[in-house]
Amino acid sequence: MDISVVVPLYNEAESLNELVRWVRQVMHQNGFAFELLLIDDGSQDESWQVIQQLTHQDDHVKALRFRKNYGKSAALHLGFKHVNGDVVITMDADLQDNPEEIPGLYHMIIQDGYDFVSGWKKKRYDPLSKTLPSKFFNKTARIVTGIKLHDFNCGLKAYRNNVVKSIEVYGEMHRYIPVLVKRAGFNHIGEKVVRHQKRKYGKTKFGMDRFVKGFLDLMSITFITKFGKRPMHLFGTLGTVIFLLGFLAALWLGGMKLYYLQHQIPYRLVTESPYFYIALTCMIIGTQLFVAGFLGELVSRSSESRNHYYVRDTINL
Repeated sequence: MDISVVVPLYNEAESLNELVRWVRQVMHQNGFAFELLLIDDGSQDESWQVIQQLTHQDDHVKALRFRKNYGKSAALHLGFKHVNGDVVITMDADLQDNPEEIPGLYHMIIQDGYDFVSGWKKKRYDPLSKTLPSKFFNKTARIVTGIKLHDFNCGLKAYRNNVVKSIEVYGEMHRYIPVLVKRAGFNHIGEKVVRHQKRKYGKTKFGMDRFVKGFLDLMSITFITKFGKRPMHLFGTLGTVIFLLGFLAALWLGGMKLYYLQHQIPYRLVTESPYFYIALTCMIIGTQLFVAGFLGELVSRSSESRNHYYVRDTINL
């Protein structure tokens, strides 16, 4: 099979028929063998009823439904587990991603040899309240991660099959799939300018809180990428440095006390000095950080997969 198209969706009943027709048209025009996997992330509208009709009409359409809303990352993770195509394309269900970009993305993977290609909505039809924070977010992500992409969170992406089988998308990490891909050892990452469509039906499912969550997730993925498998390198180093600073400060205070006693110079009790308590606090915090690093090493060596999602229905899988 040439292509697997994965479409996570939540309350997108109005757009599904048009989306499936559009994808099917592009695939047939280019002679691709394909499957279209629709993942209903616990929709509260008639999305599942529409999906059932689509699967009866077209054997290329497959579907999966969660019992409740887990989020886009969970939908992508489950979708990646079930894909069979040599190239995997992800796109949103709101018709803002253009299916006519699929052939170009496919050829960048197959002919140009990329492991992963991210879309770049260079010209967007979103309000400034969405585009300006997005630009700031993407610039920050480029600086922190070192990956030179303009649009980390574009829904339109292409992957080799072995890439999606090697990454684990969890929490809200769909925003940082390029980082997950690089972390998995796939360094041939590309970018393609793609057309952005105006939203035709409904309204966006994401509020301003996504930017706060995005920043926190960026810190999380940066830590996991650098220290996920070796937390002792971070916590142990910080703990050792802070403990030594506290220990040396306490040693200096004790040495000063002995010096004054030896020369019979009046000197207050060590415990009366505020530096004693600062030194003691540093040693306690340093010890705690070191223990945290040690425990982190134990957890990282024995932890199992964190993803536990409850699937309600599947069709054609």
